[in-house]
Amino acid sequence: MSKKHSGSCLCGKVRYEIDGDFERFVLCHCHYCQKDTGSAHAANLFSTSATLKWLSGFDKVTVFNLPSTRHTKAFCAVCGSPVPQQSTGNLLVVPAASLDSAITIPPNAHLYMASRAAWEHDLENLPRYDGLPA
Repeated sequence: MSKKHSGSCLCGKVRYEIDGDFERFVLCHCHYCQKDTGSAHAANLFSTSATLKWLSGFDKVTVFNLPSTRHTKAFCAVCGSPVPQQSTGNLLVVPAASLDSAITIPPNAHLYMASRAAWEHDLENLPRYDGLPA
């Protein structure tokens, strides 16, 4: 039985639904993913069988293709949040944090670790807080 997932952008203008299962959940540390997330890695779910249905805001979705690469990013033109994208090869890529519903699949792999940020080491040893530190 396939699962339904719902998601949205930060401002809520773009809303979507995914019907189906994810085959992979990867954390990509390549330079491109660092640049387009502003973080150490991108966290994306992949499916070749799930379907994407836009509930609202499809007219706000902008797609950027980095020339001479396979790197593509879909995002809300209002708030800049990443949103799903369907490639021509029927590959659905869903930014994990754009989902509003819980997912049960854990990440399967770290990709491009040789490109990881210079400051990305021993992060598990940092203090942890449930909110802003006092």
